Amino acid sequence: MRAIRITENGGPEVLSLAEMPEPVPEAGQIVVGVAASGVNFVDTYQRIGLYPIAVPYTAGLEGAGVVTAVADGVAEVAVGDRVAWCGGQGSYAESCALDAAGVVPVPEDVSLDTAAGAMLQGLTAHYLVVDTFPLEPGHRCLIHAGAGGTGLLLIQMAKRLGAEVFTTVGTPAKGELAADAGADHVILYNDVDFAEAIVDIAGPRPLDVVYDGVGAAVFDASLGLLRRRGTMATFGNASGPVPPIPPLRLSQEGSLYLTRPTLWDHVGERADLLARSQDLFDWITEGMDVRIGLELPLAEAAEAHRRLEGRATTGKILLRT
Repeated sequence: MRAIRITENGGPEVLSLAEMPEPVPEAGQIVVGVAASGVNFVDTYQRIGLYPIAVPYTAGLEGAGVVTAVADGVAEVAVGDRVAWCGGQGSYAESCALDAAGVVPVPEDVSLDTAAGAMLQGLTAHYLVVDTFPLEPGHRCLIHAGAGGTGLLLIQMAKRLGAEVFTTVGTPAKGELAADAGADHVILYNDVDFAEAIVDIAGPRPLDVVYDGVGAAVFDASLGLLRRRGTMATFGNASGPVPPIPPLRLSQEGSLYLTRPTLWDHVGERADLLARSQDLFDWITEGMDVRIGLELPLAEAAEAHRRLEGRATTGKILLRT
């Protein structure tokens, strides 16, 4: 079977297509024929070494497909089941071996493409608005990169929960997507200073929470928009990691809360994974849109990374096997 391998850290050029033996399930594992793999910023962080992982390895953490084999004693799924996952290293491949406890069933009314595109970003958006800072009617939130895969889902979930949504995007076309998703205030950060624009709309320090997957480029200005005891949830590093800050600064800015959550701490128990994915699939069947912005063949994984890092995409990028 074919897979995308990384033998050294570096740019997109280190992603190479290779022939690999078909995987065999070990104890507690299953093998899945991959229909589609999701491309995420975490894949690029692993590729460059920001999130260290031993080389060589097969890239990718997310996908959906059909179970082709199960190890003895596996009870979670059976051969022929449609499943999805977001923590299965080696997902940029035609087949991959996964821990059975880390996959979830895909409802019949959700396509495998949609499931592959929704898991990592959808579950991330879910824990952010349900747990990190639970949104309620009347809350004001800022969602950076509102036309990206996570951003579009965050906007829809925030509106579902009754919040007023500010979002930043880079182009008018991306702004239309964010507005269509339900954002109340769309700010073109290439045209205006986003912090000044938000203050012009809502006054000084109007926000209850900032959900930030961009990182270094927007952190300082975002912090200055939070109300007293507001929350900064920085969950991504698209522009680079946020530099260390002294805790005293949070006191001086208004007793702010700063958190750097990760998905894995919110789906580490199977019960949590199943409950969150059930919410996610329910919301999708009720009309929440999972935008697939780009589909490429598996062999073009390097191009997928170039486009993602170049902010040349909207919604989700999928690799098709």
